Amino acid sequence: MTTTAWRADPYADALRTGRGPLFLRRDDGWLLPLEVERWCEAPDSADRSVLERCGRRVLDIGCGPGRLVAALAADGRRALGIDVSPEAVSRTERVGGTALCRSVFESLPEEGRWDTALLIDGNIGIGGDPARLLRRLHRIVSRTGRVLAECAPVDVDEHCEVRVDDGRGGRGEPFPWARVGVRALSARAERAGWNVSESWTATGRSFLSLVPQPSVPVRR
Repeated sequence: MTTTAWRADPYADALRTGRGPLFLRRDDGWLLPLEVERWCEAPDSADRSVLERCGRRVLDIGCGPGRLVAALAADGRRALGIDVSPEAVSRTERVGGTALCRSVFESLPEEGRWDTALLIDGNIGIGGDPARLLRRLHRIVSRTGRVLAECAPVDVDEHCEVRVDDGRGGRGEPFPWARVGVRALSARAERAGWNVSESWTATGRSFLSLVPQPSVPVRR
């Protein structure tokens, strides 16, 4: 392995070309394939099942190449994507969406006023701590809003350190990640002040709709 390969950004390269292969890799060799081609295409039927549940003001957290943001904007909704990858933000803008290069844990526009926050394509794993992420969302979503989250398609609740790996020797820097199935996320959401208002599956993908519990105070 060369030093250049270890300093590469396989995620940015994959978004730039719209193609994989791309994986999340643990140090023990475990690999999770990432669906780059699907992310870079128009929304599929599972994505559309999410879009039809969105309100008028939508924040897409970890928006990637921006297919959902662009589709919402084309439908006349106020949609903003955020992503820590500059290439993801650039691609979102190229396909007609609006995006910021920012972490969900940084200050965001219009906090507390978003009707819907999206955590799709495994993004409940952002930061490696779903409980922290769910608590943060109370400051982002309005009291009458919701979070639409995609869960792992298996019964899992794990936290680990991973790298993005292109399968050809290019690996990114390590970062914390989490994978959470429907049962685990339902329990974590309840403890973090959310109620599950709906659960559904589409083309083998699993989703939850979360709404704030009435008794949970919003911390500013």
